[in-house]
Amino acid sequence: MDSRAQGGKAFGLLKSHQLDRLNAINEYADVEDLACKLDMFKQKYMEFDLNDKGDIDMMGLKRMLEKLGLAKTHLELKKMMSEVVGGASKDTISYTDFLDMMLGKRHAILKLILMFEGMNKDEKEPEGPASPKTFSQLP
Repeated sequence: MDSRAQGGKAFGLLKSHQLDRLNAINEYADVEDLACKLDMFKQKYMEFDLNDKGDIDMMGLKRMLEKLGLAKTHLELKKMMSEVVGGASKDTISYTDFLDMMLGKRHAILKLILMFEGMNKDEKEPEGPASPKTFSQLP
């Protein structure tokens, strides 16, 4: 914010910055089935926000990937985190960074991992015993 701004001018600049941040979030409005996706992303994010401070830290990211069967080294985790936060040297992933990644503004390997995890859950396992096959039906 401009250090020379005072009173109403400072308030106007503050509101302008706030409006810019909110407009950036509203860019998601054209995403198909946005409410459902946001709810799903919120649940996923909350699941791995281990310290309940509103950010996914390195341990939360590690746990997320281990749960998916993809254990990574510390350096791989740091690289993934850097991709998600847009190259910034942060030690946590904010919810806004997570949404930017998941809704397409940022490309990261973590997005692909989470998308494929969701696809696997959509596939239904056959229920009940396998149907009997004749000899000619065998591969």
